[in-house]
Amino acid sequence: MNQVRIGIIGIGNMGTNHCRCITSGEVPNMVLTAVADIREQRREWAEKNLPKEVAIYQTAEELMESGKVDAVLIATPHYEHPGLVIQAMKHGLHVMCEKPAGVYTKQVREMNEEAARHDVVFGMMFNQRTNHVYRKMKELVANGKYGQIKRVNWIITDWYRTQAYYDSGDWRATWDGEGGGVLLNQCPHNLDLLQWICGMPSLVQAFCHEGKWHDIEVEDDVTAYLEYPNGATGVFITSTGDAPGTNRFEIDLEKAKMVCENGKLSVYELEENEREFCYQCKEGFASPKGEWVKIETDGQNPQHAGVLRAFVGAILRKEPLVAEGVEGIRGLTLSNAIHLSGWLKHPVGIPFDEDLFLKELNMRRSTSRRKEKVHEAVFDTRGSYGA
Repeated sequence: MNQVRIGIIGIGNMGTNHCRCITSGEVPNMVLTAVADIREQRREWAEKNLPKEVAIYQTAEELMESGKVDAVLIATPHYEHPGLVIQAMKHGLHVMCEKPAGVYTKQVREMNEEAARHDVVFGMMFNQRTNHVYRKMKELVANGKYGQIKRVNWIITDWYRTQAYYDSGDWRATWDGEGGGVLLNQCPHNLDLLQWICGMPSLVQAFCHEGKWHDIEVEDDVTAYLEYPNGATGVFITSTGDAPGTNRFEIDLEKAKMVCENGKLSVYELEENEREFCYQCKEGFASPKGEWVKIETDGQNPQHAGVLRAFVGAILRKEPLVAEGVEGIRGLTLSNAIHLSGWLKHPVGIPFDEDLFLKELNMRRSTSRRKEKVHEAVFDTRGSYGA
């Protein structure tokens, strides 16, 4: 095999843009050979906009059984991700799954267990892991140069969405259709990065406001307090109602402070470990000396195309993926814990009771309202990393 024939299941916002990415040649050795979508409107779009040789199917099963693909990219509504991943693996197909891995960890755990039974490449579309700034932050934390993390703060509120966005699909922003709001749609990348760079917290206390800024039933404004096993603390704030929003990610360590904002990484290095200075200094109002230092990165940020290029490399040459598919459960664990804490109105430890989470989620699904005003639309998500 010298190229990967890929089929895309679900050609809404993200699926459509993946089609454009592949057909424009951004992923060498990958060719789009099939798409599938249950919506007639999306299949009509495919007929008009995709190369004639791309086969168009109504169901995922038809695509998987067609013999026209070596791999699939799953870009359907969230609840469907684990089932389709498992289905594809059973057909012997390699799988790239859009975020999130699923809606609740119990279904994703079953998906990961199935993945262990198959010799196929399984990746997650965590394209923000390709960003040179976040890669450098992970490197600097992991190498231990600056000591232990003391505090983490991420305010990520530049996710502004209009009511038209939420009205563009009957599944959007509903408990039964999407399984959540800003945490499950916009923030899987941020929550993945948070655990990827800083590790998994051990306790969460969260406040999730549902329909605060929009006519929706799920959360669009969240504040979460985090505690880590080493005693570090953190705050994660997100919303789709702030204009203009903010994206500022800070990590305070024993020997440095990192600030990621406006696509740039700044680091303030201390001359000595703050913990040692605190107990050795004899002056009550003194502070450890330090300076802002220039941090070199490779400047690369290939995003979705980079994830797919690595996917091709893994299939053809056994090269590493940007994110293994089984890693999708980690950020979802944090997302589920935040939801559960908000619902129960008290702190939640990690790991949490997965059965309790599912019970609470299903209770909300049972009363999920049917949308009366739906104006089907697909928005160009290029330049954004949220669907």
